[in-house]
Amino acid sequence: MSWLLTEAHLTDLARGAAVLGTGGGGDPYVGRLLVREAIREYGPVTVLDPDELADDALVIPTAQMGAPTVVFEKLPRGTEAVAALHALETHLGRRATATMPIECGGINSMIPLVVAARTGLPVVDADGMGRAFPELQMETFGVYGVPGSPMAVAGERGETTVIDTGPDNRHMEWLARGVTIRLGGVAHIAEYAMRGSDVRRTAIPRTLTLALTVGRAIREARERAADPIAHLASALGGTLYPHLRVLFRGKLTDVERRTEAGFARGRAAATSFTGEHKLELEFQNENLVALVDGEPRCVVPDLVCVLDAERAEPITTETLRYGQRVTVVGISTPGLMRTPEALAVFGPGAFGLPYEFRPVEYLADFPPDG
Repeated sequence: MSWLLTEAHLTDLARGAAVLGTGGGGDPYVGRLLVREAIREYGPVTVLDPDELADDALVIPTAQMGAPTVVFEKLPRGTEAVAALHALETHLGRRATATMPIECGGINSMIPLVVAARTGLPVVDADGMGRAFPELQMETFGVYGVPGSPMAVAGERGETTVIDTGPDNRHMEWLARGVTIRLGGVAHIAEYAMRGSDVRRTAIPRTLTLALTVGRAIREARERAADPIAHLASALGGTLYPHLRVLFRGKLTDVERRTEAGFARGRAAATSFTGEHKLELEFQNENLVALVDGEPRCVVPDLVCVLDAERAEPITTETLRYGQRVTVVGISTPGLMRTPEALAVFGPGAFGLPYEFRPVEYLADFPPDG
């Protein structure tokens, strides 16, 4: 069933989207402010259940693209994604029926809401990653046969360009990344235009509702002086993300981060509060793997989420700092993201990681060393 998203939803939604974004997807505070201002000016946004889409509806997802470290300092005006949407509509010769996120993440769950508010379009309650990934071909849309191009890229000064690589989504990513770098390291995009029937076949459903549920669960636990991690695990139990495991509790002791080829890449290390165990995270915009004492405990595409140890607020990769006290959790992904076809596109091998994918509920409960 469709529902109206108002300003009152935004804090919980941004928090939950940042958790599901696994450290990436852009700054949640900036995203929340952008949507707040759009809703104040244009009114609330209709969130449309994917089951309510007509088969021949045209859905055009919108997003922000770029390294989170750049996005953190280079704030959008709020009109760029609308420009990308209109450029793609012009190229296709057809108006969109709705927009949709391409991923969960602090800002990229929010950009389609800005577009929806400014254009009057509904936003579909679904996305193509079920989390955040750093590259455009890493979409369940593409895994299951929807081409990403033609896509439109828009810059902050009104520049737009259309990229069409046919079914080659990886080449689309390479070209769009180069354009984004030349636009200053961040751009806004419209891509993976598809029919309503394709949304139902290829998207991870109801992830905006899920993000709202996640953010609300953490807030309500804090208000009740309850354990937010336990409350979050309970909230996830009946969803497509049913398994949450606490992987590590400790203090960050080192962060190495660099902006390279349009991505924020790096590692973070932590020591447990008892001093007995070590954690290492590796990230490319998003957290990709959590190693505890050198052994993998959660590997992409499952979610590695870094949360503040006291409040369970999500910590993005660009805000990781020495001395932060953290709880690191792993969360299972839907079955659509764990098929051989999906793992070939965004499993550990796609990132050059020397680990086999095994579900977090296995790795955390039955680690290699015992």
